[in-house]
Amino acid sequence: MSAKITVASDITLVTLHNAPTDMDFIATVFEDIANLNIDVDMISLSPVQGTTTSISFTVQDDDLMTLLGYTSKLKSKNIRPIVSSGNSIISIADENMENTPGVAGKIFRAIANSKADIRIITTSQVQVSVLVTDAVFEQAYSALSTCLDS
Repeated sequence: MSAKITVASDITLVTLHNAPTDMDFIATVFEDIANLNIDVDMISLSPVQGTTTSISFTVQDDDLMTLLGYTSKLKSKNIRPIVSSGNSIISIADENMENTPGVAGKIFRAIANSKADIRIITTSQVQVSVLVTDAVFEQAYSALSTCLDS
């Protein structure tokens, strides 16, 4: 595999628990964040549980204070924002992933063996991105680099 690993550091994970499943609400949240000139990277929507769900996304640590002003307003709608800063994204990209069964298993096994704490995973047909705490970044990066070499 000719995968390329890239890293982004100083990342904050935001999870909005008890968010309405209404796509209009979800669209409005990301429009509002964009209007604050905050760039969102990883986005994950948990499976719907009745009328609520959890939405997780990442932003740069530098945008945290501005974002907290916005998320505090969501509390009045019974949405519980949980914020965790000091993380890094490790992304593995390879155009050949699309037609190569087992790549995700190989990546997840490497992470499992490293005992790294994964906060969120997002994927596409040609990329897998994992958010790790800075405390375990080195072991996760090393494990992923080694697994891609084999």
